[in-house]
Amino acid sequence: SAVCVTGLIAIDTADHFTAFGQTVVALLIQIGGLGVTSVGVGFILAAGKRVSIKGRLIVKEALNIDSSKGIIRLVKVVLLTTLCFELAGAMLSFIVFVQDFPPLKALAISVFHSIAAFNNSGFDILGGMQNLIPYQSNVLLNLTTCGLILFGGLGFLVILDIIKNRSFRKLCLHSKVVITTSAALLLIGTILLKVTEDITWLGAFFHSVSARTAGFSTYTIGEFSNGGLFTFILLMFIGASPGSTGGGIKTSTFFVLLQSVKSLVTKTHFCAFRRSISQTGISKAYIITFLSLLVVCCGTFLLCILEFSFIQLLFEVTSAFGTVGLSTGITPDLGAVSKIAMVLIMFIGRLGAFTLASMWVNRPEPTVRYTEESITTG
Repeated sequence: SAVCVTGLIAIDTADHFTAFGQTVVALLIQIGGLGVTSVGVGFILAAGKRVSIKGRLIVKEALNIDSSKGIIRLVKVVLLTTLCFELAGAMLSFIVFVQDFPPLKALAISVFHSIAAFNNSGFDILGGMQNLIPYQSNVLLNLTTCGLILFGGLGFLVILDIIKNRSFRKLCLHSKVVITTSAALLLIGTILLKVTEDITWLGAFFHSVSARTAGFSTYTIGEFSNGGLFTFILLMFIGASPGSTGGGIKTSTFFVLLQSVKSLVTKTHFCAFRRSISQTGISKAYIITFLSLLVVCCGTFLLCILEFSFIQLLFEVTSAFGTVGLSTGITPDLGAVSKIAMVLIMFIGRLGAFTLASMWVNRPEPTVRYTEESITTG
């Protein structure tokens, strides 16, 4: 759960782990969020050694970028950006936690919380399986956590693009798609949660942000209505953005799906922000969505045979696949087989269903083309 930056727990981290154990969890969250390759390159650079060409290519694939040119500089910037965000988050969180805990413990909680929030992992060390419920009306902690989650979920390339250009107009297509889709989902999620649940606007906004892949909660999720839980499921399934610390099918995939449906219905050319999108990109979006639905449906079906009610299990499986970490409270009570299934779903969600599928299929492009014929659909 920590490596996959999910946050689902069978036992409370604060109540059952020592300070050393909590430190290990925080390190696993950090490594899982940044990626093993980025952390590995960071250690190599810290040791004053050169990164091999093979190592650069691995990092290129891990960060999902087109070229290995300037890859080492990019890794340095990613590590520095992460440090800056987490340091700022820890300082702001400390202002809140120091009011309830001794200074040293408040500092430890603040650092842990900042790492967990920026890496979109819903772990906490407050104890009692309560997450952030005691701070549901604390504006500073709510907004600090939301800020860390949002920037962590945008992706490092988008953050760097924003820092470099500082104008929406000058941003690349990927950044524009990620920002607009994230903003739309955040707004729609806030409204739907406020309409379906008896919570404050701050609570609705917080959970709309958190549901995308973070897993923090300021209200008891198990007490939400089916409408609220279904809203969570949709947001968790879509998830964060490519190259970020979050999971799900990703905001860009969801955007491509919507735009492709729009172009088919209106019979117009597929484009966005005055840019065309390749047919390969459209096909990949549909494949990712289909494989992701397959994982969630199979996982839910397996757990339905063994465990609780359908809506709770669908929520839990989607949370695991989207590496979110939100729970209706049934995770500690799952059986051994169900927990193993959840572990596998978390790994698939973190690595990506498409990535895992493509690992087993490595065929060359077919040279034979068959005659095209239409079939009746719809």
